Amino acid sequence: MKKLIIVLLTVCSFNTAFGQLFSKEKIINLENMDKKVLSWGYFLGFNSYDFKFEYEEDLRDILVDRSAGFQLGLTGDLRINEHINLRFEPGVYFTTRNLRYDESYFDGTDFNDSDLLREVKSTYVHFPLLLKFSTKRINNFRPFIVGGVSTSINLSSNEKNPDDNNAGQFRMTTNSYYYELGFGIDLYLLYFKFTPSIRGVFALNDEIIRDRDPNSPWTGNIHSMKTRGIFINFTFR
Repeated sequence: MKKLIIVLLTVCSFNTAFGQLFSKEKIINLENMDKKVLSWGYFLGFNSYDFKFEYEEDLRDILVDRSAGFQLGLTGDLRINEHINLRFEPGVYFTTRNLRYDESYFDGTDFNDSDLLREVKSTYVHFPLLLKFSTKRINNFRPFIVGGVSTSINLSSNEKNPDDNNAGQFRMTTNSYYYELGFGIDLYLLYFKFTPSIRGVFALNDEIIRDRDPNSPWTGNIHSMKTRGIFINFTFR
């Protein structure tokens, strides 16, 4: 009998939760939140950066060991109409990537094990300008897709460093340009709006600074090197 009562209570709880999600009788939180022309907030999140390489010759791929980074920043949201918003999300992004070279890149030259590895630490000041396309609000939920363009300043690029890979310095361009695509959901809580989202980021320009030696084993076979990344953000407004 006790088990039957527990099962009945569980079913009733699920029915109540399901009904609150889709019922028109559900209490609407922050009913006028989306009517504001301009609103502000902040975000925290995680990232995973990668590189896409194109090569001059068909040698072994350069392997990229990715690690989870993090980011934080501000959000500005301009309401265009009921379903479209323009968003500006400046932030600071921290990440580390390790490049692993195959020994075939060093044929005919002397090298150490340390020459096969390059650690690329990056601190980006990122400036995305995005269009957000939202569905009709369903009680306290509102899915959306987002896309746009962005630029970033890499504070750890080493672009102006006179030393190159022969001195252990891997160099990248300071400025990069991207397009971004993603999706998320607005959750209207009692006192604030919480928005988890995920975006893919794809560089448009070649980011590598080549060594002085055109036959450098680190940069000589690279036709282009472009950043790719995934951002997971949690926005509070």
